[in-house]
Amino acid sequence: MLDVQKGKVNSLAMEEKELQTAYDASQIQVLEGLEAVRKRPGMYIGTTSSRGLHHLVWEIVDNSIDEALAGYCDHIEVTIEKDNWIRVDDNGRGIPVGIQESTGRPAVEVIMTVLHAGGKFGGGGYKVSGGLHGVGASVVNALSETTEVYVRLDNKVHFISFERGVLKNELSVIGEADETGTRIRFKADPEIFTETTTYEYDILAHRLRELAYLNRGLRISITDERNDEERSDTYYYEGGIKSYVEHLNKNKEPIHEEPIFIEGEKDGISVEIAMQYNSGYAENLLSFANNINTYEGGTHESGFKTALTRVINDYARKNGGLKESDSNLSGDDVREGLTAIISIKHPDPQFEGQTKTKLGNSEVSTITNSLFSEGLQRFLLENPTTARQVIDKSLMAARARLAAKNAREFTRRKSALEVSSLPGKLADCSSRDPSISELYIVEGDSAGGSAKSGRDRHFQAILPLRGKILNVEKARLDRILGNEEIRAMITALGTGIGEEFNLAKARYHKIIIMTDADVDGAHIRTLMLTFFFRFMRPLIEAGYVYIAQPPLYRVKYGKTQEYCYNEEELQEILDRIPVSPKPTITRYKGLGEMDATQLWDTTMDPGQRTLLQVNLENPFDADATCEQLMGDEVGPRRKFIEDNALYVKNIDL
Repeated sequence: MLDVQKGKVNSLAMEEKELQTAYDASQIQVLEGLEAVRKRPGMYIGTTSSRGLHHLVWEIVDNSIDEALAGYCDHIEVTIEKDNWIRVDDNGRGIPVGIQESTGRPAVEVIMTVLHAGGKFGGGGYKVSGGLHGVGASVVNALSETTEVYVRLDNKVHFISFERGVLKNELSVIGEADETGTRIRFKADPEIFTETTTYEYDILAHRLRELAYLNRGLRISITDERNDEERSDTYYYEGGIKSYVEHLNKNKEPIHEEPIFIEGEKDGISVEIAMQYNSGYAENLLSFANNINTYEGGTHESGFKTALTRVINDYARKNGGLKESDSNLSGDDVREGLTAIISIKHPDPQFEGQTKTKLGNSEVSTITNSLFSEGLQRFLLENPTTARQVIDKSLMAARARLAAKNAREFTRRKSALEVSSLPGKLADCSSRDPSISELYIVEGDSAGGSAKSGRDRHFQAILPLRGKILNVEKARLDRILGNEEIRAMITALGTGIGEEFNLAKARYHKIIIMTDADVDGAHIRTLMLTFFFRFMRPLIEAGYVYIAQPPLYRVKYGKTQEYCYNEEELQEILDRIPVSPKPTITRYKGLGEMDATQLWDTTMDPGQRTLLQVNLENPFDADATCEQLMGDEVGPRRKFIEDNALYVKNIDL
């Protein structure tokens, strides 16, 4: 009887499942208008986090930039109004308000409500444009609670508004105007941006300043009206990307005073390149196509690199820098200490994917190579002193590269003679699955001993470091590879370094820097982060690098103990617990003061610990910070200390 009933129940369940999972024409949905954008916003702006929120501003600003590229706009104003409204004004031609033939609706309404509608598809509206897909304004409209458009055109002010992408007020004339231009106001929809709808001034200001550098003669202003004290900045650079290079090198020691600037145009494609060598060792290369940061490179970068290497080698051979028996300088040699910006404007750029991070036009490589080669050859011939400085720096880099190669080969030979190629101080984990394996890089043997005893040996490895590693900001690769602590890290991680770096060979997908919560610990952490940024940057970009957060205090009262990580948490605990008996407060000056159990409970237990993931939101700011804090120039570091001294409450000595 039970079996029969069970059979009936199973049969009914299967019928119900078939009804639920039926897949036919009735299941197909067609999303009308901008519904698709609201349904899948990530497809259009990447994410609905803070990054996606700021992306809305870029979409509107890019349209104004396109007016500037076309020669009709020279001033853009961005305002963060109270309650996080965004207002973007430009003095361009104004969005067309006439009737669009195929839809029978005003052109401004079509642009704001129809995907892939705009003047950038070969209709002659724009010769060069950054927003090529015609989705910018309509996507912003779809993802905004309210959008208002004011167009100054034909001596009139035209107004139209929308709610969540749907027309609210028909296009109408609301006033008179003496000039042309467009104003767009919008408020991001909290139903879409559930994480935050608050804009960060510094993020907006950084990108707007970058756009001002990339577009000579364009004035861009930003104002924040949210607080009682208004904040405002205006960016205008007659020198364009030449001024940008000077800005990036402001905390560095240039080896030639004026940046090299080369520009040209061929087949409708314009190329601008600015470059300046400094006394450091890091390369800082930025590339842009139609103002879009192509941080994955592309054909314009490859054309530049090929030309730079060839021209410098040719000049060095013709002028005695390289003898007939010498090998050519490598690309890394001629780019050591180079800060360069490549900016091209193309009427029909082909990007790899909607994210527009890599330029794919094959003809751009040839054009960039040709224009830059010709310009650089002329510059070197006309400026022999600067040319000599560049050649000498490249030759020194080549000698250091050969020394580093010998150091690597020595390390490999030494490793081959040992039973294990891993450093002896490494207490490895038993797991061979990198996705679950963790490496704790620990300050000092004492803390290393506690960490080894307290860890979970299955997935947690411990590498103790003795003292402070070398400051890589002030050293070439050959000297860096001679540092025992850095060699131990490189070997333990398994990725290699520099040109040989391979992220796929990473032995751990969590690399956790665990140092004391004092000034020395912070310095060691900064030294390690500088090393990872300069020589193993893909580890940071992949999200593999973390910082452990050990507690500062232990509060013990009765049989209970609690840990706290800052002064505020300590005060909160003291306010909460009974006054009697008097609690015992332990201030941890170092990891070595904790036994294995305490270290596990507070800092290593995945269920209890707090880890900070190291992110690289802006590599150019990170480069400037490394140079400012760790470089040779004392002035910028002194200024940083003077500017921030007031914010430091306590310093452990």
